[in-house]
Amino acid sequence: MAKKGKKYRAALERIEADRQYSPKAGFSLLKEIDQAGYDATIDCAFRLGIDPRKADQMVRGAVALPHGIGKSVTVAVVAGGDKATEARDAGADHVGADDLVEQLQAGDLIDELDSIIATPDMMGKLGRLGKVLGPRGLMPNPKSGTVTMDVGKAISEIKAGRVEYRSDRNGNVHAVLGKASFSTEQLVENYAAILDELIRQRPSSAKGRYLQTVAISTSASPSIALDPARSRDLLEDDEA
Repeated sequence: MAKKGKKYRAALERIEADRQYSPKAGFSLLKEIDQAGYDATIDCAFRLGIDPRKADQMVRGAVALPHGIGKSVTVAVVAGGDKATEARDAGADHVGADDLVEQLQAGDLIDELDSIIATPDMMGKLGRLGKVLGPRGLMPNPKSGTVTMDVGKAISEIKAGRVEYRSDRNGNVHAVLGKASFSTEQLVENYAAILDELIRQRPSSAKGRYLQTVAISTSASPSIALDPARSRDLLEDDEA
C-alpha cells in the first residue's frame, strides 16, 4: 500500500476515529481538511442492510439534488423521429438512433458520457450493449428514469443535477454530492435528498438495520463517518 503524504496524515489526525459526526459537523470538517488543491468532488458511501444476492433487494433509482453536483453533465439520447428532435431541443449532447448505437458499440463517446437516455423502442438494440454500458453505470433503466418517452424532461433533470444510484454486490451505494466549493449547507441539503430517497426505496424484504454506515470523503481525503441514524434536523449542530 502506498504511503500517505503529510497532508493526508494531518487530515486524518483531525478526525475522531470512534465518532459518528452529524451531517453538518461532518461536511464542515471535510471542507476544512480538504487539501486537494483543486475543487474536489465530494462522495458519499452508504452501507445498506440488504442481501445483494436477492433481486428484490436491489436498491436502484435516481434523485434530483437541490444544488446539483457542480459539474457539466454530458448526455446522449438514443431515439429517432420526433423524440430525437425533442432531445436536441432540450440540450442533449449526442442524439441518434441506430447510428448512435453503433458508435457506442464501437466504444466511441463512452468515456465522455455521464448518462444515456433511450426511448423504449430502442432498448432492444441498446440492450445488446449491456456488457459495455452496465459496468460504467450507463445502461438506461426505467427505474432511474432513463428509459422514457419524455426525453426532454429527463434531459432537463439530469442536466440540473439528478444523480443515479445503484447498490453494488456488497450492498453499498455510492453517490456524488457536490464539490468542495459548495457551502456546508448545500452539501447537507444534497445529502438529505439522497438519504430520504434511499430510505424511501428500502426493500420490504430487507430485515434488521437498513442504514448501517455512512461515510463521506473527497478523492484526496480520509473518510469521515456520519451518524446513519441522523435523518432529521440535519443542519443542527452536534449536541454537546
